[in-house]
Amino acid sequence: MGQIARQMDADGLGDGLDRLRLLRSRRVGAVTFHRLLAEHGSAKAALQALPAIALAAGVREYEPCPEGVAVAELRAGRVAGAQLLHHGAPDYPQALMDLPDAPPVLWALGDIGLLNCPAVGLVGARNASSLGTRMARRLGQGLAEAGFTVVSGLARGIDAAAHEAAQGFVGRTIAAMAGGIDVIYPAENAVLARQIADQGCRISEHPPGLEPQARHFPLRNRIIAGLSQAVVVVEAAAKSGSLITAKSALDYGREVMAVPGHPFDARASGCNMLIRDGALLIRSASDVLEALGAFDRARPEPEERLPILPGPEAPQRGMKEVALLHSMILSHLGPSPLAEDQLLRDLNVTPTDLAPELLTLELDGRIARQPGGLLTRVN
Repeated sequence: MGQIARQMDADGLGDGLDRLRLLRSRRVGAVTFHRLLAEHGSAKAALQALPAIALAAGVREYEPCPEGVAVAELRAGRVAGAQLLHHGAPDYPQALMDLPDAPPVLWALGDIGLLNCPAVGLVGARNASSLGTRMARRLGQGLAEAGFTVVSGLARGIDAAAHEAAQGFVGRTIAAMAGGIDVIYPAENAVLARQIADQGCRISEHPPGLEPQARHFPLRNRIIAGLSQAVVVVEAAAKSGSLITAKSALDYGREVMAVPGHPFDARASGCNMLIRDGALLIRSASDVLEALGAFDRARPEPEERLPILPGPEAPQRGMKEVALLHSMILSHLGPSPLAEDQLLRDLNVTPTDLAPELLTLELDGRIARQPGGLLTRVN
């Protein structure tokens, strides 16, 4: 294991292999990973504590991810030609560093320097109209010419058009992938994916070789939102992954913008809803650039900022307490939808306590949100 350990130490994280093992352990998502590190101080200590935490949640005979599994992932990544970027390492995207659900690791293939350049997310419908794809190309080209990196999800339709347009300008595009770094989905974008790896950058938080599943796409969408100063939705239905990306952008304090469409076109209904609810209406790349300039000017310079006075810190729950709350949430949920308000009453907890745990379980693919504030358990 010596060569692997030296490779993991190269980014200044001596416990790199333990970090990967911790992340790949059952029931450990991004939010849980960061909580475990904060509570136990190191990945090694967190790995040792995991069985007791699982037992507190009612899971017996829990075993963390074996070292051999993590080593096999490292070898697979090396075969794919990818680099592993750890949260906190110098090459890790600074835009993601402070997010509560920041990916603990990212596999990157291509120019990792793009991950720390100014970026705009361009997302939209897979079954895009000809006008939609034309708009995506113009936006992608205009933003790349202005020096912005275009971030999208390598899907067919709007994503592909945005990548292709930006790719013509020194490869200024990043593709966030829902599966492994070496698994191209959809297959029709294989040539585009190779071009992005050669000139731009492809990234994934999942192990190489992993086939994308439905629950992976919202996770990918949050990376697009996190990397971007603004997210532009070009074409989207009322219920679509693009709106999940827009919601993540709002949660992260990013700008949300949308291209309007005809009221009779269902592919534009999501964009029109965003504009109705306050998203900036976009007609061209110059609208995006103008808005970002105004947004930057509105931010006070560092010397103008008022000092932040220390205040009382919110009490932090231990991982055993968190695991117990997760177990209680899951025991109350089933395939029949339950209102979130009812769940609050059943568990006798505050919205402040419940909300982050629902987010964690949702990102882990263990619960799903339904229209009307309803929740279901995912088996």
